[in-house]
Amino acid sequence: MYNCYNPQETAEIVSRAGVVKGNTRLDKVFFSGVSAGCILSFACATVLSTNTAPWFQDNAPGLIRTISALVFPYGLCIIVLTGADLCTGSFMYTAMAVYHRRLSIAKMLIHWAATFWGNLAGSLFIVAIITGYGGTFDTAGFTKEVQAFAKTKQVAAQWHQVFLRGIGANWLVCLACYLGMSGREYFSKIMGIWWPTFAFVSLGFDHVVANMYFIPIAIWHDTPGISVGLYIWKGVVPAGLGNIVGGALFVAAYYYYQYLLGQESVLIDGVPFGGAGGGMADLGRRPAGDEETLRSSSPPARGRKEANQEMSGC
Repeated sequence: MYNCYNPQETAEIVSRAGVVKGNTRLDKVFFSGVSAGCILSFACATVLSTNTAPWFQDNAPGLIRTISALVFPYGLCIIVLTGADLCTGSFMYTAMAVYHRRLSIAKMLIHWAATFWGNLAGSLFIVAIITGYGGTFDTAGFTKEVQAFAKTKQVAAQWHQVFLRGIGANWLVCLACYLGMSGREYFSKIMGIWWPTFAFVSLGFDHVVANMYFIPIAIWHDTPGISVGLYIWKGVVPAGLGNIVGGALFVAAYYYYQYLLGQESVLIDGVPFGGAGGGMADLGRRPAGDEETLRSSSPPARGRKEANQEMSGC
């Protein structure tokens, strides 16, 4: 009746993906991070453009933030569906693999570092070359919104507030990635990614990679009171630490504990971890196809799916 992976299978897929990511060549990880930073920066620029609505900012600020939040998720959808790497997503994927004892802590931390610096490089490229020299926000109304948006995040907010909002941000972002992994086909994946991402933006939470665009573009436009030092202290450190807690603890640790800890090996479409001749790089998922093809897994795998469908809520 349902055509998605149940929560236990999704947790297994996330763990396998963490193994793949943690064992990918470092240069590929870095450039994957650059790609993700560029793509998310485009979405951040869209948020700033949409928020440049003076009447709404004065009379209905919550409504215009909700509208901009509705369009922002296209960035994360592109990132997930193209396989690019956000460091915030890595906080969940690789942590899940570490909890599952499939990946070393050292490889996890290396992946976090490589994706972080890749994300920063991609974001700064869009800040300076595409929207900076490109003049995207040079007109007065847009410049004012860029500056006001950054001041709200960096000047008005206190350090502990950015940290706590960072937890909420990556809790939702990693849920978006998790739900995206549960879908078997394109539309389901997009829907799974879209709504948690919308939630984090609509609530004004702090995402360390999004801040790699929002704050540097404000510095580019000479926003008073915001410096590189302030950005690092209040835009990178608390948001990054909060994002680690949100992704590695509130999502990865919880779903590992709930669905994988103490459980037998979970089959994905009848394929065990490291099976099908694909080694650790094989997520075990079959190519997309019609309903009958997707349900043609081995009898034990079908039995497992049917037993869990009612509680899965898929």
